[in-house]
Amino acid sequence: MSLRDLHLLGSPVLREASAPVVAADDEVRRLISDLFETMYAARGVGLAANQIGVARRVAVVDAEGEKLVMVNPRIVEALGEDSAEEGCLSIPDVFAEVTRPDRVVLEALDQDGKPYRKELEGLPARAVQHEIDHLDGILFIDHLSLLKRKRIVAKWKKEHADDDGFVRPVKPAPAGSS
Repeated sequence: MSLRDLHLLGSPVLREASAPVVAADDEVRRLISDLFETMYAARGVGLAANQIGVARRVAVVDAEGEKLVMVNPRIVEALGEDSAEEGCLSIPDVFAEVTRPDRVVLEALDQDGKPYRKELEGLPARAVQHEIDHLDGILFIDHLSLLKRKRIVAKWKKEHADDDGFVRPVKPAPAGSS
């Protein structure tokens, strides 16, 4: 396992549709381990492979007791509607109200390539949808009105005008933190 750098708003890989995984091999399992380690160190509840610069359909979620590995995930059913504040490790310190289905049925492969189906609701459902959006090149700000999105992007660009690029290292989480 190793910590990976996070790709931030403006990085082209965040807007790419990720390629499907052909086989859940050792390389994919290492990627999954790296995703979990990086997500925990960054104090997130989900992370998609393209957020660490890898355009493959792999993501992880750990929210409210639901720890999920998602290889080639897809939502096959969505019900209800809920609005809640979302943020993103690739757009740090930016939060906005996003409306999404409250309950979803997820189909994906696990780390060994075995298919599974899972019904989720609340925060785990929201996190799964957020991460699958990433795999499709969609950011949570794309769910906002054009005016709100433009305002957020303009503020982001102003605050990050002096940044050296669109990649940020993640520091290890302090011992004993969760």
